[in-house]
Amino acid sequence: MGPEIYVDILGDALLLVIILVSAIILPSLAVGLTVAVFQAATSINEQTLSFLPRLIITLLSLIFGGHWLLQKIMDYTIRLISSIPSVIV
Repeated sequence: MGPEIYVDILGDALLLVIILVSAIILPSLAVGLTVAVFQAATSINEQTLSFLPRLIITLLSLIFGGHWLLQKIMDYTIRLISSIPSVIV
C-alpha cells in the first residue's frame, strides 16, 4: 500500500478531466476552425461571427452530452469512495 495507489488515483482523475474537457472543447474547436476558414476566404472580419457559433456549439454539447459527462463523474466518484478501505489500510 505505497504511493502507487495515490498516483493511480491522481492519474485516473487527470484522465477523466482530459476526457470531459475534450468532449466540450473539440466540437467548439472544429466549428471555430470552420468559421475561421470561411472568414479568411470571404475577407469578413466580424468578431461575433466567430464567437456566436462556438458559444452555441459549446452549449449544445453541454446539453446533449451532459448526461454522459455527469455519469462519468459519478462513476469515478463511486470508484473513489469504494476504494477508501484499500487506501486507508
